[in-house]
Amino acid sequence: MERSGNVTVLTTWREWLSTALTQPSLKPLLGRDWQRFQQTATPVVRYRFAASRLALKYTAAAVLGTGPAELDLSYALDGRPYLRGLGTLEVSLSHAEDLIAVSLCRSGRIGVDTESTTAGVDAEALRGHACTAPERELLDRLPEGERDAELLRLWTLKEAYTKALGQGLRFGFTEFGFAPHAASAGGLLRTPDGTPVDSPEWTFATWPELGGRYLVSVACQNLTPAVPADLAAASLLAPSVVGALTEELARDRSPRGGEDLVERRSADRARVAVSDGPRSHRTRNLGVSCPDVCSPRSP
Repeated sequence: MERSGNVTVLTTWREWLSTALTQPSLKPLLGRDWQRFQQTATPVVRYRFAASRLALKYTAAAVLGTGPAELDLSYALDGRPYLRGLGTLEVSLSHAEDLIAVSLCRSGRIGVDTESTTAGVDAEALRGHACTAPERELLDRLPEGERDAELLRLWTLKEAYTKALGQGLRFGFTEFGFAPHAASAGGLLRTPDGTPVDSPEWTFATWPELGGRYLVSVACQNLTPAVPADLAAASLLAPSVVGALTEELARDRSPRGGEDLVERRSADRARVAVSDGPRSHRTRNLGVSCPDVCSPRSP
């Protein structure tokens, strides 16, 4: 976080279940979300909701060096979460089935989206709703077995970008596009006709999680001055964030787990750091303009 200005934490709601069930201070931790938590009738949905808010607050508390109960999580009129009184720290939240993704950014806007790769999609309906003409042409050229994966990549990128802009689904997904996964010239962002958009302040990354069961995309804006090239190309960790988060989780009897880090490359081919992370999380950095990522142990 100190180097890149942003961080993404990935976890599962089951890792937070014991905290949600046994934490005596759950009400002040949830704050204004307590009423919604109580009014949610289905237990699984209720505890998934609590877990996502706990993950966001504990991550933000680790970054800010404060207690999670001290943070006031609020919502804009469009439903976008924000921390009241902390406008310099942007937050984004997404969850799909078991996976929860939390992104924080100090350098500009940030958006995160995660989707299940096994849930199945109405490909034809999604193509018409979410794809520009060049994107539909690309899908038609792909082997049939690769189309759904590419369609999901485009969908998660567009969700992440519009979340970062504060627009969500109100911004028509056919009004902008993304280049094919392997493209790098001119960046990933495209106009509706496929023309590259000059947007050096935006970085996009997509990667699979939990054995490929989920796809995660992050859109990150970097409004800070450019960093030296040697730093931009380096693999950098954010141990203070991960250490603080782990300490808070341990203090509140959060579940534990662990996994060695793996090396991957993001959509923009940024280098990934490999290191032993604290229990319950592993950390990888996708470069200065991309998020640090903490991920859970695959079940």
